[in-house]
Amino acid sequence: MRISIITATFNSSRTIQNTFDSLLNQTYKDVELIVKDGGSNDNTLEICRRYQQAFYGRMHILCGPDNGIYDAMNQGVRAATGDIVGILNSDDFYTDENVLETVVNAFEKTDCDAVYGDVHYVQEGDLTRCIRYYSSANFTRDRMLYGWMLAHPSFYCRRDVYRKYGLFDESFKVAADFEHLLRLIYINKIKIQYINKDFVTMRMGGASTSGIKSHIIVMKEQLKAFKKNNINNNVFRLSLRYFKKILEYCDGK
Repeated sequence: MRISIITATFNSSRTIQNTFDSLLNQTYKDVELIVKDGGSNDNTLEICRRYQQAFYGRMHILCGPDNGIYDAMNQGVRAATGDIVGILNSDDFYTDENVLETVVNAFEKTDCDAVYGDVHYVQEGDLTRCIRYYSSANFTRDRMLYGWMLAHPSFYCRRDVYRKYGLFDESFKVAADFEHLLRLIYINKIKIQYINKDFVTMRMGGASTSGIKSHIIVMKEQLKAFKKNNINNNVFRLSLRYFKKILEYCDGK
């Protein structure tokens, strides 16, 4: 069972080596890596080409301009040949060497269409210290109506599902991953399996971790996602998740 990993890059020379090393260190080896570079003007491509030999022909580099991260991901998915597709961002890396082996075992033992787990966040200054842990353990289809989603960097899906239900909607700026999961999980009810494991270490500072302004943008785009899929929703319902987070914080204090 082959896994296709999609990594979108743009001026990622500072972090991409961590990404590649963590993939090379995986115990499961039937993996192809598709790197989609959007026209980096640093030495990202030089690093990618230097690593190609270590992947023994299993790294494919797609070069050229794109219309952003979701276009890059779509190009990667279209080029994938594996049975399973996963995404590993160019500033992220696997938390341990057994992640992909765990993923494959779950697919082989069940008839699921997709599996997912947990991720955690770190600061650039100390990649070993967890700043925030994102658990997908309590994720359910219905919670998507409140804006909740599983940890998308931990999401591994059969390539046939992309063929059947489509790719990322590139009209979204930051929430195409939410809309895609809404389409797959809530609308089409694909079979999903949670794995109680920390899959990915993520650096803070991405589009979804950069403050109040980003949360407002995400909420607007989530409302757009619901409208696109003919689901009635509103700002009040989507805001309830923030009250829950506040209560959890207060209980923790």
